[in-house]
Amino acid sequence: MAMPPKPWPTGLVEQPEPLVRRVLAPNPSPYTFTGTQTYLVGAEHEIAVIDPGPAEPEHLNALIAAIGDAKVTAIMCTHTHRDHSPAAKPLSERTGAPVVGCAPLVLEVDGPRSDEAFDTTYEPDRVLEDGEQMTGPGWTLTAVHTPGHTSNHLCFALEESGALFTGDHVMGWSTSVVIPPDGDMGDYMKSLNKLYARSENGVDSVYYAAHGAPITKPRQLVRGMIGHRRQRENQILRLLGEESTSIEQLVPLMYKNLDPRLTGAAGMSVKAHLIDLERRGIVSRLEEKGHLEDIWQTA
Repeated sequence: MAMPPKPWPTGLVEQPEPLVRRVLAPNPSPYTFTGTQTYLVGAEHEIAVIDPGPAEPEHLNALIAAIGDAKVTAIMCTHTHRDHSPAAKPLSERTGAPVVGCAPLVLEVDGPRSDEAFDTTYEPDRVLEDGEQMTGPGWTLTAVHTPGHTSNHLCFALEESGALFTGDHVMGWSTSVVIPPDGDMGDYMKSLNKLYARSENGVDSVYYAAHGAPITKPRQLVRGMIGHRRQRENQILRLLGEESTSIEQLVPLMYKNLDPRLTGAAGMSVKAHLIDLERRGIVSRLEEKGHLEDIWQTA
């Protein structure tokens, strides 16, 4: 999706619904879109902060201004990529609020990325398990375990309004990146199906992602994302059915007119699919050469 025209509401407080406000961080990029959106949830006098974002002084000052005299009950992180959690520690120091949410995770990935690396400063006071809640006056946030993009990824459901804060698991502007070894395509698909089941039951009415516009038709979007991943899987199997080959050879066949800067990241996405297919016994490695050069075949 193309970037929306400027000006973007960087540093400004927007209010998409009564219990939700958001502040856009000044970190636009090809993998963060217009920037990371930090959400302030709750009544004016007691709130939670979701995905505090990068530890940029400009963003921290904007958050402090938006918080005003309110008590921050919790600073909650969906996962620990560097565009989501680094501001947790300095915001905690300035507000006295505990950091809760996802588990700590630091992983060095020796390969191309199309997202941020992990935050080495993240130290939660409390890790939330699936279904655990944080509460305040008039609001309840429930942790929804959604591994796949990262193994520690959480979404947060606002029970009072049907809003789901989806971090990077589901975004309207782009598909989520799944990069091995921590990113896991099998887990990602299970997490998508988990959200689809929630939407079928009418649990979530709107998604607020960390990047991009609100998703007002979550069921349709998740169904489309599941279909897209299945199409990629079928494409891989069709190509491997023609001949055994490497990821480097698969990428140009699968991604037509791809920006050369994204070739490595596309390869990692294909690798995530292949690892999942290998685990399920559908493909195997004919020859292991390392990184993206392994030769793959149908089992």
